[in-house]
Amino acid sequence: MIEEYAVVTRYDGDGVLVEAQRRSSCSGCSASSGCGTAALSRVLGVRNPVMRVANPLGVRPGDAVIIGLHNSTLTRLSVIAYGVPLLAMIVAALAASQGGGYLHPALAEPAAILGGLGGLAAGFYWLAQRTRQWQSDPRYQAVLLRRVLREQPVPFYPPPPPSCPTAEHPPSAAINHKEVSL
Repeated sequence: MIEEYAVVTRYDGDGVLVEAQRRSSCSGCSASSGCGTAALSRVLGVRNPVMRVANPLGVRPGDAVIIGLHNSTLTRLSVIAYGVPLLAMIVAALAASQGGGYLHPALAEPAAILGGLGGLAAGFYWLAQRTRQWQSDPRYQAVLLRRVLREQPVPFYPPPPPSCPTAEHPPSAAINHKEVSL
């Protein structure tokens, strides 16, 4: 089971809404200045995922909790989320290419491109419809596993690596590599 820390934000009927803190290791990575993923996260910002879970433990807003999702559920949903639009795109592109080539050989490639885009759109539409259905299906929802005691720190963000300057180790205390001789 995959576990994640979250904070209860509010009641929602017989369940609660929890906000999981998105963790990123970009701040500790030496390649973050030239990385596309880091640049994209700076442009789009960090949005923490909010989800509804059942409340068998009686948690209240502000409580830190651990939520879980079965590995098989995550794997199944990932394969569906990536595979269905991709498969729809390939099948539609092949069908459109064959149909366009049947009409006129010069139409095969433009028909394949348009068919592929149409298949991709159809795959995403199907996925959006299914996602709405799966939101109410308990087999595809995260579950509330346990409450985290207030005395225990909740490590939402990993500490910086020892090589990063911090309050205890300011940049002036860092090793000047120009002065090091072998």
